[in-house]
Amino acid sequence: MRKKYFKYLLIILSPVAVLYSVIVNLRNSLFDKGFFTQKRVDAKIISVGNIVVGGSGKTPTVVYITKLLKRHNINVGILSRGYGRSSKGYKLISDGNKLLLPVEESGDEIVLAAEECKVPAAVSEKRAVGAERLISSQDVDAIVLDDAFQHRWIARDLDILIFDQRFLMKKNSIEQQPLPLGRMRESFSAIERADIILINRKFTEKRELPKSYKKLMRDKKVFYGYYKSSGLIDVKNEQLYSLEEFKGQKSLVVCGIARPFSFLKVLEDNEIDISNKMVFKDHKEYDEKEIHLIRKKFYDTNSYSVVTTQKDFVKLKVFAKELDDIDIYYLKIDLHIENENDFDQNILSIIN
Repeated sequence: MRKKYFKYLLIILSPVAVLYSVIVNLRNSLFDKGFFTQKRVDAKIISVGNIVVGGSGKTPTVVYITKLLKRHNINVGILSRGYGRSSKGYKLISDGNKLLLPVEESGDEIVLAAEECKVPAAVSEKRAVGAERLISSQDVDAIVLDDAFQHRWIARDLDILIFDQRFLMKKNSIEQQPLPLGRMRESFSAIERADIILINRKFTEKRELPKSYKKLMRDKKVFYGYYKSSGLIDVKNEQLYSLEEFKGQKSLVVCGIARPFSFLKVLEDNEIDISNKMVFKDHKEYDEKEIHLIRKKFYDTNSYSVVTTQKDFVKLKVFAKELDDIDIYYLKIDLHIENENDFDQNILSIIN
């Protein structure tokens, strides 16, 4: 029965996917031929993005690059569309010292990056407009654009394209079809626009790329990234605990992220009991109903603690009072780059 419905779904969505691809290709052609022009702003622009919907590791990459520039005394800011926010237009969400707007008006990913990096950060659907306002108000010399590979209206000095390694291993799967049939925003030919390719293997082993992808990337600078966890952070006192201290412990796992496989895997690999879990959709906006469900599940399962992601934490902390009697920890992960020095020099070279 499921195969029958899947077949009908393919019949319905395939023409839509073809139409979507035609529109995307036409739009890109208009940019490539100069009919649509890009706006150049008075700052160095580094774009971080992907051609696949969800879960490639854009935010950790934005954090990595922003911290790198900050360590080299570069006045850097972050600019995002602010996916899932309730507000519209340009909003300055951090001046580098404190958050100026709540997460629901900003978006979870930009709040995470702003708090982690302590740099000016803003959201704007129109990146060129947003970049100009961020430059004028915060005097930044460089801007890291989050999820901007398709936003071609602003000129960039460096385009970084990220792939989840697991996605590349699913060659010829339905996921590698255009939206809405699959997960692809653009075809693999878009790799041509990228300056750097970052393949994020997250917590998994490095895999050999299929030859067809190697051919597409042969003239590009290709790097591999991976995640390391430094432990779990207590949200009440910000104390870091090792994963070893949670070994064998029954926790309630709560997350609302795209492709939670890696998050769950690192907990499982460290023998943390994840049998009790609540997995929500990406960019989950928690409300009192979900908080009540989390509380109920926590006490019904006699869990020791709630373990969540850093991205979920920035939204759950709004309910600190309602969750005050529950110990909550978030997994702290950092992106590491193979051939880190070469990668860093490629970033810094556009500034100097």
